[in-house]
Amino acid sequence: MRKKRALPRTTPPDPKYNDTLVSEFVNCVMKKGKKHLARRVVYDSFSIMEQRTKTSGIDVFKKAINNTRPVLQVKARRVGGATYQVPTEVRPERSTALAIRWLISYANGRKDKSMSEKLAAEFIAASNGQGNAIKKKEDTHKMAEANKAFAHFRW
Repeated sequence: MRKKRALPRTTPPDPKYNDTLVSEFVNCVMKKGKKHLARRVVYDSFSIMEQRTKTSGIDVFKKAINNTRPVLQVKARRVGGATYQVPTEVRPERSTALAIRWLISYANGRKDKSMSEKLAAEFIAASNGQGNAIKKKEDTHKMAEANKAFAHFRW
């Protein structure tokens, strides 16, 4: 090996909740460097969740992320001119990143008024085991299960 491995960057914790997961989520919501706006959107969604569920918004958020995290995924591998969908396990950092990405993208597609309401609705649905982000996770797992025969191509 010629070069050193890149060290993973650590995200500083969020100022309000002192949590790195919230900080990562805010960074993914952020567009064009407007972190203050992204924080306000996420915090507003937490307060909306607290009003609707009568529990802590951060708890609903963490439960939603954990419910959405995939365990398996498929990767395309070319073997002898044919492409196989090979099921592989997902690293913890990647599974968290995928969960965050799915929650944001499916919240964006909702038909609510503001982004905070969309996020709150998607979080509540995901924490209850429903919603499009959970469906995406289940579809990913079904795909990996269906292609289990090609698991021996994994390396």
